[in-house]
Parts: sequence; C-alpha cells; structure tokens
Amino acid sequence: MLLRDHPLMTYRRLPNWPPAWLCTDGYDQHPKGEVGTLKAVFRSDMQPPNRCFLLTTHQESEYLGCLLFDDQAFCCQVMELLKTHSNRSIAEIGSLDVTYTL
Repeated sequence: MLLRDHPLMTYRRLPNWPPAWLCTDGYDQHPKGEVGTLKAVFRSDMQPPNRCFLLTTHQESEYLGCLLFDDQAFCCQVMELLKTHSNRSIAEIGSLDVTYTL
C-alpha cells in the first residue's frame, strides 16, 4: 500500500495527499501535486493534534503544505515517517510502502 493511497490519508473522508502548497519564500509558481523536495515537518500546536505541516522547496522557492487527518494516531505515524525522509522528493514519499500500518 502506497502512502498516497492509504485509506487513512484522509480528512473528512477526502484524500489529503498531496497537500495544497502555499508559497513562503521566492517566486510563487502555484505548484500542484507531488512536487518539490521535503525539507522539514512540523507538528501543529492546534487542538486536536490531527495536522502537520510540510516545508518543501521547488524551483528555488519554498512552500508550506498542511496535512489534516481524521485519525490522530495515524497523523503521528505519518509525521514520524516524513521526518525520516527529509531531502526526498514529495513524489518519492507518496510512493513509500506503508502496508505495515494497516
């Protein structure tokens, strides 16, 4: 099972991968989809703890994405997984085998 296809990669029953990207630095090229390279993952301080933020770079600009989850425990699992895959492409991360989480 690929991360992008996992049944718990949802928020309000809608797929949450890939996140929408918001430009934080550089020229906003309005990227969509599995673009860029993961640079950092941040836990949200908001309650409930069902979201994390991804900082990426794409064509010399930085972007922030937010993953919201229906399942808080799975959110924590994904966040730990993402932390171990910094400096990898978002497309490569979406292709990770996460069958062990089922």
